Amino acid sequence: MEATGAAGVAGPMRIGVFLVAAGFPGRAPGEVLRDTVEAVAAAEEAGFDDAWIAEHHFMSYGVCPSAATLAGVALGRTSRIRVGTAVSVLSTRHPVDLAEQAAVLDQVSGGRFLLGVGRGGPWVDLEVFGTGLDRFERGFAESLDLLCAALERGEVAADGEFFRFRRVPVVPAARLRPVVACTSPGTAALAAARGLPMLLGMHVGDEEKAAMIRSYDAAVPGRADAPTPGPAGPGPAARGAAGRRDPGHVAAAVGYVADSTAQAVRELRESMPRWLEPGLAGYVPVDGRPRPRRDVPAYVDFLCATHPVGSADHCVASIERTVAATGLRHLILMVEGAGEQARTLENIRRLGAEVLPRIR
Repeated sequence: MEATGAAGVAGPMRIGVFLVAAGFPGRAPGEVLRDTVEAVAAAEEAGFDDAWIAEHHFMSYGVCPSAATLAGVALGRTSRIRVGTAVSVLSTRHPVDLAEQAAVLDQVSGGRFLLGVGRGGPWVDLEVFGTGLDRFERGFAESLDLLCAALERGEVAADGEFFRFRRVPVVPAARLRPVVACTSPGTAALAAARGLPMLLGMHVGDEEKAAMIRSYDAAVPGRADAPTPGPAGPGPAARGAAGRRDPGHVAAAVGYVADSTAQAVRELRESMPRWLEPGLAGYVPVDGRPRPRRDVPAYVDFLCATHPVGSADHCVASIERTVAATGLRHLILMVEGAGEQARTLENIRRLGAEVLPRIR
């Protein structure tokens, strides 16, 4: 299958898995982490292109506090599949430290490491790690530019609001281009100005994803209405619609296959609220601001209706609809929805055997 995107270019579909390391009740965090690595190995065997690991702190929603560390373990267990972070949170760490970790994984894996980064949220993590609310609210662009400089130039210096240090070499060197998690037009414009592709979440549907891609395209350097590029400069992917290049955007979705669509929906309606109810409650604001709350059963219904959840035929049709509506050519499927490792591995195998060949 080839998809024609907003940039007007066609290319093959890439399909990966997205692993939240979800802390379902009754599962010890260490067990979940080991199972996550096993799921990456299963995804490689099933023919997926890549696997992306989420990062969360102090909560059961996701029990992996260092996506880069777990990605390194998974890279050591595999030989072909690419493994990335979705995402490493820049608001709670030093961007040059992250660049060094990414360079190590890039070098030892033979270029199989993928780096996804994001701003994160106004959570208690900012207090624990000492970076503070100001870094979250004003420092993302500065952090992103330092990260890109360290990855692209092999040396880095800083003289900004949040970082100031002399020029130093980055050892080992790496040539990586991060993917940026985008949940607002402002962040999409920031990514576009720097020539970086977006990572779009599974919490929004095709219309919202298409709108975010339009916001990105409108901000691509070279357009009359585009913002001034940041210090990292526009990369080759920044041409977007103007240069007829694929920006390389990635989008997450729930992926779950069963013998029938009714069975798949029924299984996720039974399992996912057990994870989401306590998991989403783990987002604790650092400053007492009201925390967004979700109607969990309604959210599960939304995920099942929006994403490839159902029979193999239904999953294929759902992915085709997303491609037609958005032009996306890289999807990553959250495969852990059942909350049981045996069913997760079965889901990965069935998606690989019954869905992937028809999409490609």
